[in-house]
Amino acid sequence: MYLFYAPDLNTADCFLNEEESRHCIKVLRLQKEDVIEVIDGKGNFYHAKITAPDPKKTRFVVLQTQQEFGKRNHYLHIAVAPTKNIERLEWFIEKATEIGIDEITPILCQRSERKIINHERLNKVITPAVKQSLKAYHPQLNPLTNLSSLLKDQTQAQKWIAHCNDGEKVSIKEVLIPQKKYLVLIGPEGDFSPPEINTALENGFQTITLGNSRLRTETAALEACFEVNFLNRL
Repeated sequence: MYLFYAPDLNTADCFLNEEESRHCIKVLRLQKEDVIEVIDGKGNFYHAKITAPDPKKTRFVVLQTQQEFGKRNHYLHIAVAPTKNIERLEWFIEKATEIGIDEITPILCQRSERKIINHERLNKVITPAVKQSLKAYHPQLNPLTNLSSLLKDQTQAQKWIAHCNDGEKVSIKEVLIPQKKYLVLIGPEGDFSPPEINTALENGFQTITLGNSRLRTETAALEACFEVNFLNRL
């Protein structure tokens, strides 16, 4: 299967962007009449045929469309502080996309060691992971956001914060209501500060535990991603 990503697909005039076209023609050496599969990142999966191969703008026609392909029964949003080593964040984004995630927000916290991200670069990690895992939905990557702004978000969801401080905590398994929306906060390598935790609790977040081990930021975020997906399959 040759799968391509066309986020701005218009079925009246179908073509691949330059990056996808170059891969299609220069790398895979596909030709006119070859059959391809195309996703738009919005849930549509297209069975198509190349009509005009071009390394800058390959055109195709849609033969068949599957809507809401692989639609999940829940919505998962993870807000995570970027790691000092950006490759660790990229690893999380790639693996979470493959497992299943709908929205990712990099957050700026009081103890954040990394305060700048390359949004375009991180998006380029997501796209091949979407194609690798044969998904028709492309996760939304938000800009770097102050934690204080996110805490005030009144989105109707189960809202959880994971941290290493002492105190009463529950596991995701104990509190998850299946087939709902979820927002999980994962802090920086220095953890959330006590004032940040208190503010989260005041805004309806519940403290969760991700097990007895002390996890790295990217590992904690992936563990939360896995648990939510697993529990929604039961």
